[in-house]
Amino acid sequence: MSGTPHPAAVRRRFGDEYQAVGPARGGARRQRQRFVDKNGRCNVQHGNLGGESSRYLSDLFTTLVDLKWRWNLLIFLLTYTVAWLVMASMWWGIAYLRGDLHQEHDETYSPCVANVYNFPSAFLFFIETEATIGYGHRYITERCPEGIVLFLFQSLLGSVVDAFLIGCMFIKMSQPKKRAETLMFSRAAVVSQRDGKLCLMFRVGNLRNSHMVSAQIRCKLIKSRQTPEGEFLPLDQCELDVGFGTGADQLFLVSPLTICHEIDSRSPFFCLSKRSLGSEQFEIVVILEGIVETTGMTCQARTSYTEDEVLWGHRFLPVMSLEDGFFRVDYSQFHDTFEVPTPPYSVKEQGEKLCLSPLLNSPFNDKKSPTEHFSLGFIDIAGEENKLPSKLQKTSSGKEDLPKKALRMSTSNVEKTHSTGDLLKTQQVSPICNSKACDEVVQVKALKINAESLSTAHLEFPKKPPTMCTTEMKLEDHLPVKL
Repeated sequence: MSGTPHPAAVRRRFGDEYQAVGPARGGARRQRQRFVDKNGRCNVQHGNLGGESSRYLSDLFTTLVDLKWRWNLLIFLLTYTVAWLVMASMWWGIAYLRGDLHQEHDETYSPCVANVYNFPSAFLFFIETEATIGYGHRYITERCPEGIVLFLFQSLLGSVVDAFLIGCMFIKMSQPKKRAETLMFSRAAVVSQRDGKLCLMFRVGNLRNSHMVSAQIRCKLIKSRQTPEGEFLPLDQCELDVGFGTGADQLFLVSPLTICHEIDSRSPFFCLSKRSLGSEQFEIVVILEGIVETTGMTCQARTSYTEDEVLWGHRFLPVMSLEDGFFRVDYSQFHDTFEVPTPPYSVKEQGEKLCLSPLLNSPFNDKKSPTEHFSLGFIDIAGEENKLPSKLQKTSSGKEDLPKKALRMSTSNVEKTHSTGDLLKTQQVSPICNSKACDEVVQVKALKINAESLSTAHLEFPKKPPTMCTTEMKLEDHLPVKL
């Protein structure tokens, strides 16, 4: 009884076999089973089709075109040989049934086909008719209606067979697969920094002078994974961004180009580091498509890079040089790379370090720079500024005098970042009055002065912050008599 396979069994079947093939020899790393070879051939075979095999016969022309050359040539020869033998046998059968082979041919006798005495002569008559050679020695007489019908059938059948087989051979010969062999990919991919960002790069080139019209490149990441629901996905395909949004995937492939995949938070390699690269198991499939300029047919070239073909901290050597009146491409250095300083950390780890670096310099550290004091202090002031309107509203409804409350609030802000000179402005807000209109004016002026004191132009950072006692002594010198 067949049932649903266990995920562990599926993982062992697809995952482990995908990782390595063959026994390990001498402790060396086992050979990786590739999904796509370096030459672009896909290592996928379809089996156990059952009754679905009849679908290939429904599209016989495409089936013949997809066959290998040796099978196409064999089918070509067998089809013509069998057709010729069958048609020659039919002509020999007509002559045999009419008695043309047993009677002596004289001037008064009118056979179906003149000068047909045996099977070789019937076969030669068919070849002469099919190839329209017409030597004139063998011909059909008007007293053979069955021969005339067979001649018409032979002409129609020959035209169909010629159109089918010759068309199939022509399409197979004109396929642009061989054009893909003149498109080069670098043997290895590299990981290094470009414009301050960590990037995965590889190189492509065109060996012919004829261009690839509307060339476009795509990348697929082939990697087995398991979903949060427990489903195991063997050889899961994920898209790698090589410039879809910016149009960098549209190539003007005149000289070798370096294709770049920026590793960011949306990239599958967001957590990839130099250390984890040795334990990862993935395959990058590169697909280059374009229209052949000479034939107008679409061409596709493919290659792949496994994890052991990705070099961390490398960059490609330049291959372009300026000669007398033209640019020269040196393909001898097309695959060569050199090492460059590259952080061994992943983009995720670098981002976490940048986020943790401000926290390591806490506000209690005496060695903090004045700029960091200003940034932390400004956050506190901004938070206090959001609370000032509600506090001032409370002070207007309290029993205390408003100038005294405003002075107390200004003093608390002075303890953070304000200078004493700015606080003296709040003491001169307005004389004491008991009317509601006066209270509102005092609130508005206190808010304006407090907002001015929050600007960076009035912030002063003394080397030694004044203590509470010192601030109170300075304030007492300028307080009004009533306060």
